[in-house]
Amino acid sequence: MCGIVGIFDPASEGLSSPDLLRRMAGALRHRGPDDEGFFERPEVQLGFRRLAIIDLAGGNQPMASADGRVVSVCNGEIYNYAELRSELEARGHRFRTNCDVEVIPPLYLEYGPDFVTRLNGQFAFALYDIPNRRLMLARDPVGIAPLFTVACGNGLLFASEIKALLQHPATPRAVDLTGLDQILTFPGPVSPRTIFRDIASLAPGSRMIVEASGRRRIDTYWDLDYPRMDVAAPVGREEDYVDALDEALQAAVRRRLRADVPVGLYLSGGLDSSLIAAMAQGISGGADRQSFAIGFHDPALDERRYQQIMVERLGTRHHQAIVDPDAICGRLRDIVFHAEAPLRESYDVCSLILSGLVRDNGIKVVLTGEGADELFGGYVGYRLDPHRADAEDDDPNDLEAQLEAETRQHLWGDRNFFYEKPYRAFADLKTALYAPALREAFAEFDCLRDSPVDRRRLDGRHVLHKRSYLDFKLRLADHLLADHGDRVAYAHSIEARYPFLDPQVIDLVRTLPPDLMVKNGIEKYLLKRLAARYLPAAITERQKFSFVAPPGPALLQAGHSWVEDLLSPERIRRQGYFDPETVEAMKAQYRRPDFALNQTFDDDPLMVVLTFGILLETFDLPNLS
Repeated sequence: MCGIVGIFDPASEGLSSPDLLRRMAGALRHRGPDDEGFFERPEVQLGFRRLAIIDLAGGNQPMASADGRVVSVCNGEIYNYAELRSELEARGHRFRTNCDVEVIPPLYLEYGPDFVTRLNGQFAFALYDIPNRRLMLARDPVGIAPLFTVACGNGLLFASEIKALLQHPATPRAVDLTGLDQILTFPGPVSPRTIFRDIASLAPGSRMIVEASGRRRIDTYWDLDYPRMDVAAPVGREEDYVDALDEALQAAVRRRLRADVPVGLYLSGGLDSSLIAAMAQGISGGADRQSFAIGFHDPALDERRYQQIMVERLGTRHHQAIVDPDAICGRLRDIVFHAEAPLRESYDVCSLILSGLVRDNGIKVVLTGEGADELFGGYVGYRLDPHRADAEDDDPNDLEAQLEAETRQHLWGDRNFFYEKPYRAFADLKTALYAPALREAFAEFDCLRDSPVDRRRLDGRHVLHKRSYLDFKLRLADHLLADHGDRVAYAHSIEARYPFLDPQVIDLVRTLPPDLMVKNGIEKYLLKRLAARYLPAAITERQKFSFVAPPGPALLQAGHSWVEDLLSPERIRRQGYFDPETVEAMKAQYRRPDFALNQTFDDDPLMVVLTFGILLETFDLPNLS
């Protein structure tokens, strides 16, 4: 819905300033171009930029309780607000608007900080309890909406994007080396880390309470909790599971069609977005609706044939943007500015172009199929896991294999569970990429020193559930929902909504038999059974097609002078983060006519180096040398 900022300065440490608050909010105008609002007291200041979607005339924030004791600003949507509002009205609360987020202050008055567990939505909010001088921050369970913080003595700065925090002089400008190492190692950074030292990301499903004394408490109010394998699960008919999923997903789509503005559809031509689009059209009786997609000149990447099948079936007014390596090069600086992180792949640029297409056609809200792969076993790893599980332990005489198994035990609590890559071997390749000074200090910022997840959520779980949990934590939250989702949608004042990530859908799926997710080697088997009720066989039976775009070799081979400059030995040496000789060797490899990256399995480290250089320039971050 919007962007929020705030300054909490209970000890009067000089953090608060109306001018600074407005500069912070102004940095988020792209998230909320329609209006702004502010709440100011000596100890706390809240700022808001609005993208008007619900109650267009009366829904500006901040929102306050009827008695004025509690005030809040919220970025996002509360999808069950009508039900919560009726409940609150029965308890004597009165409302002045029809806006969804007005339920937040009275819910706090009724239930205290635990009210957050009653919300179905995508949200990040700040709430101030005036009598108790207490600030509460919270982020939705899976991390659709972002929220970043900077601790300043007893005070706190917070905002929906890092660029707003950088408007405040108390925010440091420095690279977090462990955050950089995470981006090179995992699909993206892992909350609470960011690429910026001293700027933290509030983790999905977490809330922070800050008292006037400066005491801060962060706790997890929700986490994905799959059942243990030693707990007997009921066995039902496959068709009953499909029916239950149908009902839950339709309800999720219906909730996300609630808006006082038109709602569009992303329609890639794949299973997930096609199913969401078909359900949306069925629920709305085939309403006149617009759909949006990316196409490529390269037939190996292009999905327009499948998009057209769905357009003809659903009757949408379809819009396409055709992307090539030059278009991606031309928008790399834009995407790094909005993503606020180095990128491992170029598809984020396609998402940025796509959201611009939505905006140019007058749409503010769009439904997306994101999240299905992580819930229903949609990546190749889910299909390969059963074969790995049948393999015997590593040869005890193979030292490298034993070290790798020890690394897996350390990271995931299971020496036989393989996720993404052999991390022990990858560490050798990664350290070769770092500059000599960082190579010597690598042990101090190595992201594999500690497990990035709560290993208790992996213990005793089915192998599919282990992978799903890790995908939620390492792939979805801080990558696909961040630099690939929220940031690129709001760059063009677009709100993306995610029916597959509805809490009730997730709660149902976590109880379904994991063997129905991948069956007889078919990925997303149960979802495909459901999709067959809505989609043609050409969509449900097609081989999975990952979202990919021209990778690093294509960009390097395009011959743009500014790319060459960003990767030049002189610049790499001056910045001091990477080894110029290693980068030169990579460039030579990427330029070979016979060189190609398998984007399903291969990393693209030169893309990280390139976009990291853009990040340093864009946000005026210091060199190390």
